Amino acid sequence: MDEAPVQSARRLFPFHSGVLLYTTGVVILTAVSLSLLLLKLQLSEMLLHAGHALLAFAGVGLSQSSPSSQGRYETVDLSWHPSKQTQLNNLTAVVDGDGVYGFIYNSSDTPDELYAVYNWCNMPHVRKKEYVKAPDEYELIFVEVIHRHHKRTPYSSNAFPVEPYQWNCDDQGLYYHGEPFGRPQQATPAYWKGYTSEVNPFIPSGWIGSCQFPQITSDGLSDSWQHGADLYSVYHGLLHFLPDRNDRSWRRKVAYRVTHNSITSQVAGMLVHGMWRTTERVPLLIQADAIDSLEPKYPCPAARDLLSRLTSRDANPRWAAHLDAAAPLYAKLDAISGVPPSDAGFHASLDHYYDNLSARQCHQKPLPCSSAGGCVTQDLADAVYRLGHWEYDHMYRGSREALAAAAASFGVWIAELVAHLRGAMAPEGSGNGGVIYFHNVAHDGSVSRLLAVLQLDEMVWPGMGSEVVFELYKQRRKGGGYFVRVLWGGKVLASSNPSLGVMDMLPVERLLAYFDGLVGQGAKQVVGKCNGSVALL
Repeated sequence: MDEAPVQSARRLFPFHSGVLLYTTGVVILTAVSLSLLLLKLQLSEMLLHAGHALLAFAGVGLSQSSPSSQGRYETVDLSWHPSKQTQLNNLTAVVDGDGVYGFIYNSSDTPDELYAVYNWCNMPHVRKKEYVKAPDEYELIFVEVIHRHHKRTPYSSNAFPVEPYQWNCDDQGLYYHGEPFGRPQQATPAYWKGYTSEVNPFIPSGWIGSCQFPQITSDGLSDSWQHGADLYSVYHGLLHFLPDRNDRSWRRKVAYRVTHNSITSQVAGMLVHGMWRTTERVPLLIQADAIDSLEPKYPCPAARDLLSRLTSRDANPRWAAHLDAAAPLYAKLDAISGVPPSDAGFHASLDHYYDNLSARQCHQKPLPCSSAGGCVTQDLADAVYRLGHWEYDHMYRGSREALAAAAASFGVWIAELVAHLRGAMAPEGSGNGGVIYFHNVAHDGSVSRLLAVLQLDEMVWPGMGSEVVFELYKQRRKGGGYFVRVLWGGKVLASSNPSLGVMDMLPVERLLAYFDGLVGQGAKQVVGKCNGSVALL
């Protein structure tokens, strides 16, 4: 339900008791004055808490931050607010429409004059031509980037039983080797080269070729390199925030993180070179697979069950309605692809068809045909893409349950981001060990959950390279505060939540209060929310 905006800031005024003057008459007057002042403060406090209780009773979640350096508290709205109504989340418009809203699906290249346009193959990101500098009164002190990997081959699980052509990756190498530190022995750069044995009698279903499914393609690797070059052109070339490439201090001032899915490391290697032009060793931070917060992989059955109900025909009438509306499309696609209607993976959502078709088109490969069912036309592919965007809005922005599931399942990463922001505000950024730039290479599930938590006002399926940037600024004047700017696709992110709004120079206390309220300081609420001992809703 829609709630009235709840935005309030609370200033605390310290109470100082005066010295009682033990002079006849004065002592009585002083005591009465102090009593009245104390009563006034107590009444104000009671009214404040009563207001909070009333709002909580009405279903509006509230969170209060720790005081800022200026003694401010921030009270923020934690409740879900729907994304704005557009063609993307109107099921009738999705089913009856044509095209894909002017989005790009057939090239990594977006003309400069259209750079803000959604490009599934290579999403817009921070780059020098479009970047808007913050006012001079603000000094940039910390940046955290998270983005989806760049374009790749499809997952093998998303292949048709028999693919009409091969997909080969002989124009690149995937390097997999280890090397000891502190010893004279070195490793030879060894890469995988896929091949097909003439003797092996077993033939895999789906894609045939020298690629891994998935792997970042050579075009995706080039996009990754350019992404890094563009970030460096802004944060060094334009803002002089990052060190020069020849200044080796960059190695202790920046950090890169990946997941256990190797495609994120494939992207990171190219991106780091795009930024720093180095072929020396660079560490990529990675958490234990079973508890990784970036992919995310840590166990969160309560969030998983909640998301399952959101995407269940039996439990969610809205999801059932969209599957019924997609039935004619499914029938045509199944006839062409050879996918049996009983295949649950292909028919639980449009995800598998979306990945299969969009990967072809991003790499200028033809849409598939079969002798039995004809060909997948552009109109059919566009219908898949429109439904895919509807599904992501439903799963991540369509209900309060979507917010709750995202906050629990991505809450640890959110808390890690908060720790980085707080660390950057410590003296000399000491809380982050001197790191001023933290870069995460992740997945669409990572970025989607983050956008759900931020309550993006117009949700889409995050395309290849989709990027969210958190910039932390400090006012240059003495006693100045800290402010956050959040960029989505290189532009300031707009949230449906009234406490966040257009996230341009948002007081950092407000963002921290919002995150802490959803996941707890230091992710203290996440374990309980995930195992069910703390209510998600």
